[in-house]
Amino acid sequence: MVVVGHVGGFRRNRIRTMLCLVICAVCAFAVPTTATAGPDLSAYLDVAEANRDGTAAGGVDPALPLDRATLESALGAARASGVELRRYASLLRQYWLVVGAENAHIDLAAWDPPRGLAANLETVNDVYVNYLRLTNKHPELYWSGMAGLAGVSFAAGFYDLGDASAIFSVPGVHQLGSAAADLIRGVPPEVVGRFPEDLRLLATEGPRVTSADLDWYIGRLLVMQKHIFMDMVPMHEAYSALGREGIDEFARAGLLDDNIARAWQSIFDGTRQGNADALVRMASREQNQIIADQWDATSGGRGVMGRVMTYLTTVAGKPAVPGTRAPGVYAPIDEPLGDPVVSPRLHAPLPDFNWADRQPRWRYISEDLAPSYTRMVEENPDKAAALLRIPFADQMAGGRLVPRLPDLLHDLTSTWELVPAPAR
Repeated sequence: MVVVGHVGGFRRNRIRTMLCLVICAVCAFAVPTTATAGPDLSAYLDVAEANRDGTAAGGVDPALPLDRATLESALGAARASGVELRRYASLLRQYWLVVGAENAHIDLAAWDPPRGLAANLETVNDVYVNYLRLTNKHPELYWSGMAGLAGVSFAAGFYDLGDASAIFSVPGVHQLGSAAADLIRGVPPEVVGRFPEDLRLLATEGPRVTSADLDWYIGRLLVMQKHIFMDMVPMHEAYSALGREGIDEFARAGLLDDNIARAWQSIFDGTRQGNADALVRMASREQNQIIADQWDATSGGRGVMGRVMTYLTTVAGKPAVPGTRAPGVYAPIDEPLGDPVVSPRLHAPLPDFNWADRQPRWRYISEDLAPSYTRMVEENPDKAAALLRIPFADQMAGGRLVPRLPDLLHDLTSTWELVPAPAR
């Protein structure tokens, strides 16, 4: 009996021991499970994208983090959760935006257009360096190549306007305004009345532009630059990393409209014609969708000075894409001195349009700038590749308005001509 009792007690102790071991094992496995639980997805769903237009520091919405690892973890959890992709579309866009910013060496938290040019100067360059990086890695991405080269003149203009803002007496704004006034002074009033209103405003108001006007204008340009980057770069980075799979995910998330979806399909076709079609479609998205409203607000802002400064950049600008005509050569002023049928015409190398206006801006891009880029990369690929590899800072130095000012003033003042009326 004693033996039996001893054995029974032994069995009970053994059972207790096994239960303790099982409980300990369960607890041991439960602790890591709690520690490695995925992120709370509620913070990443249905985000409104309050900063999608690039008007403030940070990414598409202040509710989303800027840390790549955090975003990557959340995106992985969202993909695995079965949640509808459209609900975390903003997370997807933010993740690839952060990837793009890292590749461009841009600090999104510090990229704050309202702080002005001095605070964002390095970023101005980094944006276009990144576009050139993308096209050098993927030559089929015509848009990023054209954006990088066009940015040479755009960024150079930032530096010129920055100089003007700092020193008040503007070598560029005031001199061009005064030159326009001198030229108009010698033209019959009835002909001047047919000149673009923006040219007349440049002549009368250009010499009165202040540093405050320029600071405001620079801020507007900085916002548009960031807006384009935030819209276009995420999908380009997804393509660069994942190819078609990356773009398909954007499409399933509802981030691609018909135009941009067809642009990517044209690239997937793998033909020159497809690449050229994608260039035009992406340029249309950039100019006619992303920043169209912002250009409208800029040209209509700050009294007449919005029109003065947008026309000034039209006069002085010339994209650094070989073969692209300056705006004043592409669409010059050409007005009859009297009866349009029998009178001679006054031809002036000043643009008959303002870059801020949607329709003429798009005509210039689609008829001159984009075709010039396409011809360059398709007809002279070696020359194009060499140009695209030139350091951005070196290219920009040649595009500064201040070094070019004497040549520009010469062109604007010496090539006015009277063109005889056609013989009848």
